[in-house]
Amino acid sequence: MGVYTFVCRSSGEEWTAKQLKGELEASAATPYELQRRLVAAASAADSAAGVQSSFAMVSPSSAVFQVIIGAVGGGAAIGGAAAGGAAAGGAAAEAPKAEEKKEEEKEESEDDLGFSLFD
Repeated sequence: MGVYTFVCRSSGEEWTAKQLKGELEASAATPYELQRRLVAAASAADSAAGVQSSFAMVSPSSAVFQVIIGAVGGGAAIGGAAAGGAAAGGAAAEAPKAEEKKEEEKEESEDDLGFSLFD
């Protein structure tokens, strides 16, 4: 899995991007086209399957773009979910008790007012 973070800037009619820690660069006329080129460049640098990206404007002329290669699907995610589910089993059993307690507190607070909003 590879994570590629880019700082993007607009200078007039062109958007440029430089990788934060690395040598990948791209430029384009629009932010959308820039994103497409950066995804292509990151995909060429990392051969893992699955691409996820995030684009966030910081100001009207600057943005941060992140490409994550190999983050979608795969055996590791499935194994991690199974292990996490087994570890959280005890916590899941305690959760209904906490919810019941909150419901009781809520009912008491309505009784304290002497009326109910739904009567």
